[in-house]
Amino acid sequence: MSVREILIWPHPRLEAVCAPVDVITPEVRALAEDMLETMYAAPGRGLAAPQVGALVRLFVMDTTWKEGTRRPVVCINPDVIERSDDRATAEEGCLSIPGVTASVARPTSVRMVWTDLDGIVHEAWLTGFAALCAQHELDHLDGILTLDRVDDMQRDEILAVYEGDA
Repeated sequence: MSVREILIWPHPRLEAVCAPVDVITPEVRALAEDMLETMYAAPGRGLAAPQVGALVRLFVMDTTWKEGTRRPVVCINPDVIERSDDRATAEEGCLSIPGVTASVARPTSVRMVWTDLDGIVHEAWLTGFAALCAQHELDHLDGILTLDRVDDMQRDEILAVYEGDA
């Protein structure tokens, strides 16, 4: 395993739509392991494949490791199949846009399906921070960043901070 470089916005790979993973190969396994090591080292709670330059539908997350035991989740070809009507606005950070946060409104729970590294398909309702994190990482697989989820005024404020003009 190795820590990979995290691409920083406005790198063009961060705006690409990722291709499905057809087969779980040794390369896919190595990518997932490297992504987990990179996420923990960053230190983050989620990381999507395009953030390390791989344009495949894979993300990793561990939403509770900073409070205790590591519980890594590898999500291959994830898809949200149902969303709650309830929404919450939370401050989201992104490892690819360091030093800034954005207030993003998202459903508070989602039903997601994904495949793990053993080829087992999982389906679960994610709630709270896990739901928000999964949605954030899934956005990356579709070339969407937090900057795309805010209004023009907030985007301008975030960019002023990010670019050092604030």
